[in-house]
Amino acid sequence: MSSTLLSRRDLRFLLHEWLDVCRLTERPRYAEHSRETFDDVLDLAERLAVEHFAPHNRAADTSEPTVSGGRVRMIPQVKAALDVFARTGLLAAGMDESVGGMQLPHVVSAAAFGFLQAANVGTSAYPFLTLGNANLLLAHGSAEQVDTYVRPMVQGRFFGTMCLSEPQAGSSLADITTRAEPQDDGTYRLFGTKMWISGGDHELAENIVHLVLARIPGGPPGVKGISLFVVPKILVGTDGALGARNDVTLVGLNHKMGYRGTTNTLLNFGEGVHRPDGRPGAVGHLVGPAHQGLAQMFHMMNEARIGVGAGATALGYTGYLKSLAYARQRPQGRPVGDKDPTAPQVPIVAHPDVRRMLLAQKSYVEGALALVLYCGRLLDEERTAPEATDRERAHLLLDMLTPIAKSWPSQWCLAANDLAIQVHGGYGYTRDYDVEQHWRDNRLNPIHEGTHGIQALDLLGRKATMDGGAGLELLLETIRATVGRAWKADGEAAELAARLGAAVDRIAATTRRLWGTGDPALALANASVYLEAVGHVVVAWMWLEQLLVADTAPPDADPDFYAGKRQAARYFFRYELPRTTAQFDLLDSLDSTTLDMQENWF
Repeated sequence: MSSTLLSRRDLRFLLHEWLDVCRLTERPRYAEHSRETFDDVLDLAERLAVEHFAPHNRAADTSEPTVSGGRVRMIPQVKAALDVFARTGLLAAGMDESVGGMQLPHVVSAAAFGFLQAANVGTSAYPFLTLGNANLLLAHGSAEQVDTYVRPMVQGRFFGTMCLSEPQAGSSLADITTRAEPQDDGTYRLFGTKMWISGGDHELAENIVHLVLARIPGGPPGVKGISLFVVPKILVGTDGALGARNDVTLVGLNHKMGYRGTTNTLLNFGEGVHRPDGRPGAVGHLVGPAHQGLAQMFHMMNEARIGVGAGATALGYTGYLKSLAYARQRPQGRPVGDKDPTAPQVPIVAHPDVRRMLLAQKSYVEGALALVLYCGRLLDEERTAPEATDRERAHLLLDMLTPIAKSWPSQWCLAANDLAIQVHGGYGYTRDYDVEQHWRDNRLNPIHEGTHGIQALDLLGRKATMDGGAGLELLLETIRATVGRAWKADGEAAELAARLGAAVDRIAATTRRLWGTGDPALALANASVYLEAVGHVVVAWMWLEQLLVADTAPPDADPDFYAGKRQAARYFFRYELPRTTAQFDLLDSLDSTTLDMQENWF
């Protein structure tokens, strides 16, 4: 199957020629798999995306969910697609066989899910959130919670959410006020309001499993007093049967610029509209120890952050492929040197500026896809590498890359969508073509699961300094290893290696410069610039890795594909990596312009 969602040829290159995912089948967890099963999963995902997710993408956008009589209404195609998805078993692709999973490598399941995100990011959000919810409970929940909630989620009978933000707190989780009052039977009753809850209410499944951050009275202030609770929309008995409606009430839906097919809700817990056992309060079950809720929720949040980067990549990628197809089909104008007005028009792909825009998109989306899949491969190493030191190394490197994998695709694949609209010209600004919706959908990704600024503070303020800078040193060491291989390869690879090596040195020097002041406010004032510069260096690394693989391909093996890889790498090093020089210069100057700006000067 050939679609304009993701490139199967690029996935084959990244998964097999670069990341060599088949080597994972030598490990016990993945021993039942092979190249054939990996390809079959990708085939299934692409077919599901093309036949069931993509056809209603526009309809879900133009006919977004509404509330009537306290119930959420949406077009029926959403549930129909999710029912088909549940039957495929793809939701549990990476989970243990003991809970109904396939034990597929995460890197392969992430590639497969990318087709669904590219086809219909609004519908794919429901299983996306459910998967993260289930994985958190598998890591931190009790055996009873796994049996009661995870197994039905794996089967597609229950869907899941994450409930963090509150109207008065936003991203500042230290300020949440939802409280959880302990009960004699070991449960808790929750009271409070949660905002921006994606998938917070619908009738797509039998039940919705909310993971809710709340405070147990008497606990420590700030984030140290936050606990995590399972709060189902409908109570579940010990035998798994559905019981009474829990005291969780839909207050309203937020109407978004994009992602319109995903309900985004304001929920009240403990309002008293529904009264389990005749009393107000949403019945919840503590997950793990009390006051460890934020650390536990980060299990889902970090997974979601990389997933957001993957979704941004998918939207950027499909926009690129659609603008490429349009540029090859749309005749307009003639070459600059052709003065004959009677000569036939040429496809716009023949014009250098259109090729510039397409090449920029290609460098962004293929670089982002490489980064996302590399992170997936690290997760597999963290789980299954035979040596403990290798597992620890993968964990540390993945931790370091997470804010970049979330934010870089969210910024630059959105830029790719912007260029896709430009390639379409006036048509791109209409609803007649998909690219305008892709841009609107992708515009959410720099915001949710931690804004661009929050990821910047995480990278510079936490990740770059944790364990005495061990994570940053590991990242730079890993990039330098690629630089060393490229030096040995000589030729163009060595030339690009010199540029990348210099950029890596700038990261190290700039980080020392920023933290050498002893002034955290000054160091972090331009954290977003730091995130963008380091992100560009990381993606340049991804491109050098791809170039090295392309340069070792047999001369007669798909020459156009490999030539395209080399040209995209050249573009990124010549047009994109140089941006970082000015950014590092600004950071090194310890500029305080933004810090010194006063509120009343605006």
